[in-house]
Amino acid sequence: MSSAEPPVPLPAAEGLFSVSPQAAHLNHGSFGAVPLPVQRAQHALRTEHELDPDLFFADLPDRIAAARVRIAAELATDPDRLAMVANVTEAAAIALDSIPFAPGDRILVTDHGYGAVTRAAARRAAETGAELVVAELPVDAPDERAVREAVLAAVDGRTTVAILDRITSPTARTVASPALVAELRERGVTTLVDGAHAPGMLPDPVDPNADFWFGNLHKWAFAPRATGVLSVRPEWTARVRPLALSWEHHRGFPYNVEWRGTCDYTPWLAAPAGFELLRELGTEAVAAHNTGLAAYGQRVLVERAGLRALPAAPGVWMRAVRLPEGRFDTEESARALVTGVWQRLGVRVAVKPWPGGGVLRVSAQLYNRAAEYERLADGLLEVLKD
Repeated sequence: MSSAEPPVPLPAAEGLFSVSPQAAHLNHGSFGAVPLPVQRAQHALRTEHELDPDLFFADLPDRIAAARVRIAAELATDPDRLAMVANVTEAAAIALDSIPFAPGDRILVTDHGYGAVTRAAARRAAETGAELVVAELPVDAPDERAVREAVLAAVDGRTTVAILDRITSPTARTVASPALVAELRERGVTTLVDGAHAPGMLPDPVDPNADFWFGNLHKWAFAPRATGVLSVRPEWTARVRPLALSWEHHRGFPYNVEWRGTCDYTPWLAAPAGFELLRELGTEAVAAHNTGLAAYGQRVLVERAGLRALPAAPGVWMRAVRLPEGRFDTEESARALVTGVWQRLGVRVAVKPWPGGGVLRVSAQLYNRAAEYERLADGLLEVLKD
């Protein structure tokens, strides 16, 4: 679909979300929005939980396992190498804590990576005497080849681990392409793939070559928060170190990762309902709508606000634009712009500080409409002036 005109809204999506009509929520990529049928499924589970807490907890590990089997089928992966987690940040911490590092080892990340994951890598490096290496990727790279070359140029004989995004959060670019992950594996580099935005959006979210792969289900797979998954190659499962030692530890992976005592597990049990809804709506129809709407949103920001489009990965439901040179290149200024856009325009967006000028990202989901992106584009210049 051309980005010249926005896609027609899907009739089946009308009234499906409880997002406030007063807000133009163009930031689905951050926290998602749970559809009403999935909210109801989780509410029923919470009601069941409170009616008889002892009974609910009695077979809960096995109910989680059953939900995991259904989710693994949706992700086309092996349920025995998949564990339920709260989110990607938690999964990254588990993976990093499971890898033995020695002084002098190098952990490779990129400047497009998610901040919390990069911070976790930095802390692990500091604890073990390893070195954190940041590969700078060209923000305007026209294709995956330039990204691949920049990553491989930062790899040397001391690189033991590479943490790469399948789809980058701030710039909506592909970094951990299957070809790059396979090449790193051939070089003996342990790979951690941050697939936060892959489930529900991409047809092949889990990379079987990644030593550790993790993704969120609350963004694009319609699951409640906090629902994520951690996929681990078989040679690593026995070495996975869970964040807490639990009563399920003796069962090994994935039970030892999933069980945390009296936590709220209803998001995980309700997560399969999100995938069911996605299928009912038509995965191809949802993908076409959201891809087309994201492209339209980027186009109007370029044409009406004079911003520069950043290249996007194919089939991704987010788009990014570069903000004016020398502006919004600090966390403080980026937060100020997010606040200003909301207070002045009633629009939710994501802004990432970047050397030389910040990056603004918009997302597209079934509840969004073309007029919301037009409102942002028409009012953004005045907000930027202030």
